[in-house]
Amino acid sequence: MHTNKHVNNEFSGIRSAWVEIDHGQLIKNFTLINADTPSHLKKLCVVKDQAYGHGAVVVAQAAVDAGYDYLAVETIDEAIELREADIALPILIFGEVSDEEFSACVAYKITCCVNDISKAKRFNEYVQQGSAEHTSQAFHPVHIEIDSGMSRWGVRWDEAFSVIEYIANECEHLYLEGLMSHFAMSDEADKTYANLQHSRFVSVLEALEQSDITIPLVHMSNTGGLLDLPHAHFNMIRSGILHLGVYPSLVCKRIDGLAPVMSVKASIPALRQLHEGDCVGYGMHFTASTPMQIAILPIGYGDGYPRVRNEGYVLIHGQQCPVVGGNAMDAMMVDVSHIPDVAIGDEVVLMGGQGDEWIDPRDLVKWKKTVCYEILTGWRARLPRRYVG
Repeated sequence: MHTNKHVNNEFSGIRSAWVEIDHGQLIKNFTLINADTPSHLKKLCVVKDQAYGHGAVVVAQAAVDAGYDYLAVETIDEAIELREADIALPILIFGEVSDEEFSACVAYKITCCVNDISKAKRFNEYVQQGSAEHTSQAFHPVHIEIDSGMSRWGVRWDEAFSVIEYIANECEHLYLEGLMSHFAMSDEADKTYANLQHSRFVSVLEALEQSDITIPLVHMSNTGGLLDLPHAHFNMIRSGILHLGVYPSLVCKRIDGLAPVMSVKASIPALRQLHEGDCVGYGMHFTASTPMQIAILPIGYGDGYPRVRNEGYVLIHGQQCPVVGGNAMDAMMVDVSHIPDVAIGDEVVLMGGQGDEWIDPRDLVKWKKTVCYEILTGWRARLPRRYVG
């Protein structure tokens, strides 16, 4: 076991609450996705937001080892972290980069999206100047994002061709490497809107076919598209949370053997005997109706656990232990009256498996009333990451 150290000292990662990453399961998940994905497709691994809380460098290296072709992040700092960890695979920044970020993109060989003519002109001039000064490469790869109905990043599908044409023909220092789009809802049973987005994206590709412009990479499928929309795979797919063993919905296709990589655990630092009438926690949301025993856990909503009140449970000795009272920023209380041999130091599972029981990220989704993505990314950096397997 080793720990991802957020503070560089010999005592880093010894906290009695932590996020545990099963590296062996991560490798297995990549293998299963490879076996399920047509071999002619290129594969991009999304590692933004610390690979959804799992550790960007660790997941990126696993993707490299699994034969992936591309990585994607959301910010320039995320891209630089990978480069400084000696990750050489091409890296795409989603969204929009500012003009101030051009220099870092060029210096670290980071691909970015350029979605309008004005920005393309400015970026081309920047790369041209660097090339003339012999401080940079002669051209820089860019992708164009087509807004096919998400109304977020990109150029609207029916206005896209002029941008494509300008970058391809007028920006000699930009290499138009990729064309992409993004589904708003690809993982639900009703594919009506996903198919509408697909048809809009295809209309751009059909216009390209009437020109002499060739774009090597075409990608639209996120995890939901990868699983459920093979007609939208084009020549590269993007894996976001799938390799982490989490599905984007309850109804999308499943891959046998895929399992979650992340668990959240703690050890019990204190036990309390309650008398009848004792109150628990801020706001006195729980009052003991009989004598009972509770365990105090060193983790709370400041670490990313849902801010629940008398809702949810953890696993101790392979048994469900309900949360009592309202959890605090740094602590939560659970009922252990039914576990006679519970002891200080016992392992607690807040997400993951213990014995025959399992707490899925989707269980926390219900308690926090959110989505899986927020559960995974919501575990704060003050929880050390421990890698096993």
